[in-house]
Amino acid sequence: MSTRQYGFMPQRSTEDSLYNLMQHIHRKSDEKKIIVLVSLDIEGAFDSAWWPAIRVRLAEEKCPLNLRKVFDSYLRNREIVVRYAGEECTKITTKGCVQGSIGGPILWNLLLDPLLKSLENWGEYGQAFADDVVLVFDGDTALEVQGRANVALEHVRTWGVKNKLKFAPQKTNAMVITRKLKHDTPRLRMGGIDIAMSREIKLLGVTIDDRLTFNTHVANVCRKATGIYKLLSRAARVSWGLNPDIVRIIYTATIEPIILYAASVWAPAAKKLMTIKQLQVVQRGIAQKICKGYRTVSLNSALLLAGILPLDLRVREAASLYEAKRGVPRLELGDREIERVAPAIEAPHPAERISLRLVSLVDREQLNQNSDFEIRIFTDGSRIEGKVGAALSVWNGETEIKAFKLALPGYCTVYQAELLAICKATHVILGHPASSFGVYSDSMAALQTVINHSCLHPLAVESRDKLTTASLQGKVVTLFWIKAHAGMEGNERADQLAKSAALGSKRRPDYDLYPVSFAKRSIRLATLDEWNRRYRTGETASVTKIFFPDAVTAYRMIRKIKIDCIITQIMTGHGGFSEYLNRFKCKESPSCACEPGAEESVPHILFDCPIPAMQRFELGNKINQNIVRENVPNILNSKERDTFLKFCIEIAQNVINRNKTA
Repeated sequence: MSTRQYGFMPQRSTEDSLYNLMQHIHRKSDEKKIIVLVSLDIEGAFDSAWWPAIRVRLAEEKCPLNLRKVFDSYLRNREIVVRYAGEECTKITTKGCVQGSIGGPILWNLLLDPLLKSLENWGEYGQAFADDVVLVFDGDTALEVQGRANVALEHVRTWGVKNKLKFAPQKTNAMVITRKLKHDTPRLRMGGIDIAMSREIKLLGVTIDDRLTFNTHVANVCRKATGIYKLLSRAARVSWGLNPDIVRIIYTATIEPIILYAASVWAPAAKKLMTIKQLQVVQRGIAQKICKGYRTVSLNSALLLAGILPLDLRVREAASLYEAKRGVPRLELGDREIERVAPAIEAPHPAERISLRLVSLVDREQLNQNSDFEIRIFTDGSRIEGKVGAALSVWNGETEIKAFKLALPGYCTVYQAELLAICKATHVILGHPASSFGVYSDSMAALQTVINHSCLHPLAVESRDKLTTASLQGKVVTLFWIKAHAGMEGNERADQLAKSAALGSKRRPDYDLYPVSFAKRSIRLATLDEWNRRYRTGETASVTKIFFPDAVTAYRMIRKIKIDCIITQIMTGHGGFSEYLNRFKCKESPSCACEPGAEESVPHILFDCPIPAMQRFELGNKINQNIVRENVPNILNSKERDTFLKFCIEIAQNVINRNKTA
């Protein structure tokens, strides 16, 4: 099957299709080529798949005769029955992949495959996601592009006629992309009909424009997200309505995915000021709903109190993570190589899979009952003091005959260490002349990964491969889960060796691929640093910075605080305080009740106002700290956080109630 087909294929997605397409376009654009993007439309694609052509393709791909007969039966004597108004109409059908069927997508891919391969053999770039076919032509002149494109389009039309598929030229779109200031526009024809040129083409949910600005795409997703926000705003008000946690779930489950879809394709646009402002407009209202803040609360304050990251940074973060998973070098990750799942094409045929047995042992008695093996191998992984190690202890009867220590870098996980130890055990099994082996591990997750044939973790795939080879050699291998730290001698020995490997190894790591979790953590730290820079240098959120001068610390801490409308008013300064009410023409004077010349702001009532001086003094004695601005971040980061917030709420509530009656 062609690698240019992305629909209904394992380990491929719409984002893979769009990303590879844009990478190709960017490469040709950097070479100053004239590029023409053509989006083909197949009329009733799945409904028009011709069965004789499918049968021919099955024969060409040397599908086993028994399976071909199954498909022949499946595609024979099918009827369409329509019942309406008491009448019934039946019609024989000879085409179409059955809607909703499991085999339908595979049959379609099989039918389309020769077209993609022939275009690739011609040197033309074409790719598809199911029936969405895209062609890309490039050249130094418009005439060159026009010639190549028209020849390819005629080939596509001829292929369609041969397979009884009709391409609709009037619905086919083309677009010119180039960095050249002056250029002619190629004239494309298909079946004698001119193909219309457009400035934008929508592919798989992403609108691509001829300047690659993605402005229209950003506007579209923002409009869609804003529609959801408007529905949300009806049920989430400052003092009533949806719980902030529910609003956050709705945001992370609906709005963020809408914005972040195919982020790797248009992430460069997220660095533009116009795009940032569009995303901020969407996010500000939602953040205010989450933290129960007034509409006047600044974006910086709302985001921090809501505990969500700026959308433009999330777009760039999602793009970075996607590229890291593909193995693209990232500055945040250095020159390390990521741990990637094994290609699905390399998985063994289901008929060649061996059955792997996993037994759970909970105590020493069960262990003794399941120790009748020539060789027993105990494995373990360990993380201690930020270092990671793995080990296995090989036993013959009651005697340890060999031990292995395995080193891993500190960024690896215990899960990887456990898998590495099991993988090493399979190597030992292949190299040992014994015929029966028991492998014992206290990691159920690692063992289940090994026995699950659909899991393509590279260490699990290698382990299964070795176990299959051992089975072909007549060796019997049984996997056991044993309870950790239950006094079982072999397990305790493996645990001791793993800790020793983590702390004492100074040699090159036995396994150094970093996990996706490390990539996520590294990229998230870079995102937080950028957000913190913006937050600290921003001109807004002055009151919020009294409580949280650092966005990184606040991001960790804010989830521990139960945010409500009163706390938000305190931490933003936007609420029932005279200074705020006067600023928005809701009160004549900004003065506090304590003194006509003193503005009644949050810093004033908490730290300077003499009215609650006794409460302030008592709190200071209780928590053994002075209640001044400089100490607030430390207090919030201590065990006295709830006590301090209770004091703030009490003072603010008194002021708000007083201003309600004033």
